[in-house]
Amino acid sequence: MTRRLHSRASPLLAALLCALMAGCATAPPGPPTTTEGGVPIDATRTARGQDSRVLFLVIHYTVANFPLSMRILTEREVSAHYLLSDESPPRIYRLVDENRRAWHSGGSAWGPNKRLNSSSIGIEIVHPGFIQGPNGQRLYLPFPKAQIDALVPLVQDIVRRHQIHPERILGHGEVTPSYKEDPGPTFPWKLFADLGITPPWPDAARVAAQRALFEVQLPDVAWFQMALAKHGYAVEPTGVFDRQTERVLMNFQMRYRPGDYAGQPDAESAALLWVLTQPGAAGTPPDAALAPPDRPDPPPPPPAMR
Repeated sequence: MTRRLHSRASPLLAALLCALMAGCATAPPGPPTTTEGGVPIDATRTARGQDSRVLFLVIHYTVANFPLSMRILTEREVSAHYLLSDESPPRIYRLVDENRRAWHSGGSAWGPNKRLNSSSIGIEIVHPGFIQGPNGQRLYLPFPKAQIDALVPLVQDIVRRHQIHPERILGHGEVTPSYKEDPGPTFPWKLFADLGITPPWPDAARVAAQRALFEVQLPDVAWFQMALAKHGYAVEPTGVFDRQTERVLMNFQMRYRPGDYAGQPDAESAALLWVLTQPGAAGTPPDAALAPPDRPDPPPPPPAMR
């Protein structure tokens, strides 16, 4: 009798198991996710129209040693997403999550974008910047190869993940030229261009040909201001050679003509600007993508980080 019941029950049990497994395979989605505060969120759909909040990458130097740099960037009202040390070998410290705003660029601008803290990632490099020469002039120090070797893959990784345009990889002095010049004239911008991280370097033959023309007649100050603004700098079109124009031109020269960064208009600087700002030239800022709305920025950084 027991054997008969068992033989009859086996097909029924198998059918029940199959139905159960089929039901598991076609089960509806699980319960919605929740925020940290317990608010239920359905995350099963994703919008097509989106991209990273990060539009820019801004490179700085600290003008301070490593212990002081770390203390300033973690204990005061100034910060950066990453700090690259001058240890041997250098180490990369993440001080602010990339999804959060670091306070590193202040009242900055590039093209139509303002207050870049809201739309950028900041990297601080432990570096003294410069020393005072015998005549009081600044002597900018080179960056150790080990630091650059550590910096390059970090920049490449950030750029890849956030799809940052090459022309939006900038120095602090470029986005805040009124009182900044880091990472200075010894930063290897050309290496970054040669690696394809930043836009191609201005073609030497085109620069030389255009320089010869500008040697005959140098453009006026209004032309320089217009070209600098077209390239991306925040410069007012005053038509006179004022302090703001000198500072912007100095930062431009530090990047593209680091052998002479006196901030004075000359034929070579004009030729570089002309090549960089021609229609379709690499490095001209796109007008379509704007940064998120402006937000108030924290107070200026302490003197040690300026």
